[in-house]
Amino acid sequence: MAKQKYYVVWVGREPGIYVTWPECQKQVDQFEGAKYKSYESKAEAEVAYGAGWKRSFGQAAKASGGAGGAKSSGGVASKEPIDYNSISVDVGTAGNPGPVEYKGVDTQTGEVLFSVGPISKGTNNLGEFLAIVHGLAYLQKQGSNKTVYSDSMNAIKWVKEKKVASTLVRDESTSEIWGLVDRAVQWLKTNKYPNKVTKWQTKEWGEIKADYGRK
Repeated sequence: MAKQKYYVVWVGREPGIYVTWPECQKQVDQFEGAKYKSYESKAEAEVAYGAGWKRSFGQAAKASGGAGGAKSSGGVASKEPIDYNSISVDVGTAGNPGPVEYKGVDTQTGEVLFSVGPISKGTNNLGEFLAIVHGLAYLQKQGSNKTVYSDSMNAIKWVKEKKVASTLVRDESTSEIWGLVDRAVQWLKTNKYPNKVTKWQTKEWGEIKADYGRK
């Protein structure tokens, strides 16, 4: 589960302290000059809110070499808001390697758009790769340019390179997933798509909307 964070909004539609990123986002998204920052505890957030953004950002600058928008302890966080005109994909496994399943959901509503598996034997990364490509093919059929979110950098890299670099052995026990992966690679090589494939920022946004809750 993602660690609870507290979001301080000094300058926004309604300044205050919020306990979820979506609530904070409503106050700062497309608000010119918005000032906001995330904290690990309610006490820290309350002190920072009372101190004002200039003092808090000054301390952030000393710690990180510069000031930014939202910031979590340990570094500057992503300023990019969630694109809710998107789908989110994730994989569920029982062992790595082990049985694999994946699904894609509407990021805004959580509605399951597609679900596959369990596939008899595979890995997290291969499952994530299949989920992204399935999402792209699904959106292509819909004529949609929606963003695809995944929390796997390896899978995103493989999609962009149109090849996988998995060490999973090809044998009878893995023939099912490798057959699907080979088809997915071929699809990438023979199709064009307008969709952005990007990393879900788990540290700032919490678990991806398609998460199986097995961590």
